[in-house]
Amino acid sequence: MELNFSFVIPVYNRPDEVEKLLLSISQLDYHKSFEVVIVEDGSAITCESVCSRFRESVNISYFFKSNSGPGESRNYGMQKAKGNYFIILDSDCILPKNYLLAAENALISDYVDCYGGPDAAHDSFTSLQKAINYSMTSFFTTGGIRGGGEQLDKFQPRSFNMGLSKVAFQATDGFGKIHPGEDPDLSIRLWKAGYRTRLIKEAYVYHERRISWKLFYKQVHKFGMVRVILNKWYPDTSKLIYWLPSLFLIGLLFSLISFLLGYIWFLFLALFYFLIIFIDSSIKNGAIIGLYSVFAVIVQFTSYGLGFLKSYYYLNFLKKEEKNQFPQLFFK
Repeated sequence: MELNFSFVIPVYNRPDEVEKLLLSISQLDYHKSFEVVIVEDGSAITCESVCSRFRESVNISYFFKSNSGPGESRNYGMQKAKGNYFIILDSDCILPKNYLLAAENALISDYVDCYGGPDAAHDSFTSLQKAINYSMTSFFTTGGIRGGGEQLDKFQPRSFNMGLSKVAFQATDGFGKIHPGEDPDLSIRLWKAGYRTRLIKEAYVYHERRISWKLFYKQVHKFGMVRVILNKWYPDTSKLIYWLPSLFLIGLLFSLISFLLGYIWFLFLALFYFLIIFIDSSIKNGAIIGLYSVFAVIVQFTSYGLGFLKSYYYLNFLKKEEKNQFPQLFFK
């Protein structure tokens, strides 16, 4: 099958991000034709003028629609796209020059109907962005999955950097109404429909998260809540590893209480783990970002663990219905 790519990019009030992304797309080392579909999701500050400036160098299709969330906007873009293989990106990504060629070569070598690529930190990113990128991608925190590490079983692509064939999109109807969590939800439905997913390490993006400590906590807290919902929907995909942030949080509290009672060794284990994080991140990013990374890991595990425990309590002990209990996690 000849691959005809269409980038699908939902955007909400982020013209500056779109400009950076389109600039990187215009500089791709790829000589075949491809399409860029921009879906403006009810923005008050649109990127239409930005798209107009790139029309001579990039084949852009621009659509404006009422706000319905990123999942529905991606589906809308794929419905409008002309290609047979969609590459879904977040607007806060920047592509390296070899991105599209790397994705194409990997698909020719080992075709799948859905792939995911890692995210990396660009040299221009802030210390906060680099620390959070480390926390989200390190082998010592997430097993390195988002940073290009291999997963022990099936890989669940994330929609900041995801490829999806038109055939698979039409068979599954694309993304659902849950957010966040629409990415693993789609991956699981793809598996059940007989489609294969994989990680393409070479198809990485620079993910310039628009983030603060508060937003990072809020985002990852939702990730923890959503994972329990997905485990409820698809119990065969539930794994012990999803409990690790909660167990980490419980273990950290236990070590602090033990320290106050005179038992110091448990706290030493926690400090040893944080030392590993500091040393590893410092080697890769410098000592300042190493310190930031320790705090980022604490925020990540705490927020995810609390979100997971909260959701587990309401859904499994109190038997609440997820859409009624957590309406903020679903688009209508």
